[in-house]
Amino acid sequence: MKVFQKATMVFMLLAVLFCSQKAHAQVNAQLFHDFGSDRKFETLTIEMFKQDKWGNTYFFIDHDFNYDQHQEGPNLAPGGSYLEIARCLNFWQQSGLKNFSLQVEYNGGITRSYPINNAWLFGVDYFIHSKDYKNTLNLKALYKTIRKKTSDVPMQLTAVWAMNDLFGIKGLKFNGFADFWWEDHTCFKSNGEAADRSTIFITEPQVWYNVGQHIGVDNLNLGTEIELSNNFGSTYGFKCRPCLGVKWDF
Repeated sequence: MKVFQKATMVFMLLAVLFCSQKAHAQVNAQLFHDFGSDRKFETLTIEMFKQDKWGNTYFFIDHDFNYDQHQEGPNLAPGGSYLEIARCLNFWQQSGLKNFSLQVEYNGGITRSYPINNAWLFGVDYFIHSKDYKNTLNLKALYKTIRKKTSDVPMQLTAVWAMNDLFGIKGLKFNGFADFWWEDHTCFKSNGEAADRSTIFITEPQVWYNVGQHIGVDNLNLGTEIELSNNFGSTYGFKCRPCLGVKWDF
């Protein structure tokens, strides 16, 4: 299994490096302040999406600037980093099955206090879009295996959406994702009591407005993100964590 996982990682890296050079990557950096009662720190996200003749590649990296929440003292560095990288394979883009892709994905990270176990996902992506591609929706059904974790159903269901020029307003964008998966884990209630749970849900809708278009800097966006989750991480039950941020499109 370890050999297979390493070979898959090498394949994904090669796919990123050698995908069609004519395609242009969509890269952005987002900086958020999280107003969640248990957060109150900044997160920097680097995000990339690139299409090519064989499908597409997507990744993001989160850096949480909360070192002082893991260890007493000044906030010297990111207290945690998390990565997701996914490759969708589609060699049949001119056929009747062009909206279906095969997907392979890796998730993992680390915090100052604990690791985020490596996870591998394999499955199918279905792509839906409007005629002008301003509105898109991806639906994914993925087999999910997490190192040293068990689950009743080793699967993750995902939806990813984007709506550009929302309500006919140029530069107004609504996008985000929703993940639901099975994973046996322990959550902690506000009183410190532990509770075992077997499912996790998280969604992070974002609203952005391209304010830069009014000052000749089209790269600049201001917006918000709201994390809505249930039994996510070690937090028991439902949680709402609103954020405000800025995004720069490269």
